[in-house]
Amino acid sequence: MDKNITVSGFAKYRLERAKQDLSDAEFSYKHKRYLNANNRAYYSIFHAIKAVLALERVDFKRHKDVLAYFNQHYIKTEKFPKIISKKISQASKVREDSDYDDEFIPTDEETKIQIDTARELIELVNKYLNEYGTKK
Repeated sequence: MDKNITVSGFAKYRLERAKQDLSDAEFSYKHKRYLNANNRAYYSIFHAIKAVLALERVDFKRHKDVLAYFNQHYIKTEKFPKIISKKISQASKVREDSDYDDEFIPTDEETKIQIDTARELIELVNKYLNEYGTKK
């Protein structure tokens, strides 16, 4: 991380990246490119989570480690609602199927759920980052 960027600034940068991924997912969805939309929706979720972790200066190379840390430190402690954990897990599975299973054919409805999950998490993370900024 650039020494000139603050921790909260880096978190906001990651959240902006999540929003761009969401925009890309929505564009792909609109054009019925569901495999790509699922991929971008998942990465929107992933980058939103990494925005939260940036506040602690915590990072991991593997996705499963990012998700596990988020679940342990933010879901189990109820900083984020428990239901979002199930939605994140589902999005991860759909993304893996979309990216690696040649026989997986995502539906319109299934893809819309992933995009809705990304949008919901971005809203929650945005609220969390704003509250974090007022506590400092």
